[in-house]
Amino acid sequence: MSKVIRIGTRDSQLAMWQAETVQAQLERLGHKTVLVPVKSTGDLVLDKPLYELGITGIFTKTLDIAMLNEDIDIAVHSLKDVPTVLPKGIVQAAVLKRGNVNDTLVFKNNEEFLSAKEAIIATGSLRRRAQWLNRYPTHTVVGLRGNVNSRLQKLEDNDWNAAIFAAAGIGRLNIRPENAINLHWMIPAPAQGAIMITALEKDADILEICAEINHEDTEISTSIERKFLNRLEGGCTAPIGALAFIKNEEVNFKGILLSKDGTKKIEVSKVVPLGKHHDLGEFCADYIISKGGKTLIDQLQRSDKTTNIYSTKKLTDDQLQLFHNDVVAESNDAIKISLNRIPKSVVRNEIENVIITSKNGVEALLNNFSATELQFKNIYCVGRRTKRLIENRIGKVKHTEANAVKLAQHLVEYLEGTEVTYFCSDLRLDTLPKVLSENNIVVNEVEAYQTRYNADKIEGDIKGIMFYSPSTVESFLKQNKPNGIAFCIGETTANVAKKYFEEVRIAKVPTVESVIELVNEYYI
Repeated sequence: MSKVIRIGTRDSQLAMWQAETVQAQLERLGHKTVLVPVKSTGDLVLDKPLYELGITGIFTKTLDIAMLNEDIDIAVHSLKDVPTVLPKGIVQAAVLKRGNVNDTLVFKNNEEFLSAKEAIIATGSLRRRAQWLNRYPTHTVVGLRGNVNSRLQKLEDNDWNAAIFAAAGIGRLNIRPENAINLHWMIPAPAQGAIMITALEKDADILEICAEINHEDTEISTSIERKFLNRLEGGCTAPIGALAFIKNEEVNFKGILLSKDGTKKIEVSKVVPLGKHHDLGEFCADYIISKGGKTLIDQLQRSDKTTNIYSTKKLTDDQLQLFHNDVVAESNDAIKISLNRIPKSVVRNEIENVIITSKNGVEALLNNFSATELQFKNIYCVGRRTKRLIENRIGKVKHTEANAVKLAQHLVEYLEGTEVTYFCSDLRLDTLPKVLSENNIVVNEVEAYQTRYNADKIEGDIKGIMFYSPSTVESFLKQNKPNGIAFCIGETTANVAKKYFEEVRIAKVPTVESVIELVNEYYI
């Protein structure tokens, strides 16, 4: 072929090294080439982490456009930067033999910080950040962008302990510092260390030429990793790692998906004979999904959106899945409970009438006494879940109501005797004991647990707050102004919320799921 092959590349030092490597291999086969450098958005925007830019293929898009315009014949990429789905008309033409797949830690002084509680590590990769925090949860991870040389200089100029780089990058530029170690425990980005060539699907001559420098083992391994990534719907905004390699006619694979803060991790590893590897990436991705990966991915996708609902109770993964697609919920426990020590004398004799208004009261009793020590003749409670816990752990409940007011009204009319023992919090409402006292029923209060305010200060425009008790309302308002809709678990909570919020909505039944349903109705 007499045509000069135009090789498109980013103009960074590392990208030029990769393009020159491709150029050298092609020219060794007798082909004429010329380099065509271009600058990408990923090279121009250096003040934000990649995952905050929200662009898939940020380092490849400019080259894709140049190729579709037929300004270049082939493009050279770091394969880990290439989206798993290529633009229409563009195909993978070749993958060169893979370099070092590892991530490398470059440290400033020594490695002692690895055993320290506090340390500062720099990286612009969400995957590296998540895996580091999973292994070293008390460390601080800061952002780091720019080309390899500038990142090394930033490490030198800042008060950081270390920074994480791709071993292939610093190795290819021959600038790997002596104070560097490979992180063999960290699973690399899918296709890390591999150089890829793309070309137009219709250009048969170019595709035939590129096939001459394709490395089959690298192609197989990186293809598996990218299928794994594609199945998990991940890109720069998801902490996903994958590594496949061929040894002794077997394909070894390991993959990982994490939450952004590293607190949640799902891993998979599998070995299959070479030749039976074609579905390996998808199989391992499906395993991750089956072990909670779908929930984690949904959370990652939601985390890129602005929070519009805040829950004053920490929600479970299953509960978060119940929200409408337009809801981006943040949650934390607005109150912290500490169980008190209850004197043995309180339950020494059988108590005729006992009132328990929350699951916390049940837990406090069981923290102090065995079920056989709790000799209660008549148990009255608030809430179906409280009732269920009492009957599973202590004994039969005589009567339950949805809130304290209704329970007080019932007791005034139907109580056996004129005295009750009320296991309550230090922040309990006055309603129940007041109604009973006004009707000549003696209330013996036992402070079973203490409630401490623990609310977050909320930033941004929140559409609604989810409340589960009067104390969650009070706690929230210690840190925040009333804003948006108050979605309440019951009437007692709603009555407190109405003092501060213009719009208050009450769940049909007193459960967290019912409050979520209430929120969803707002978005329908």
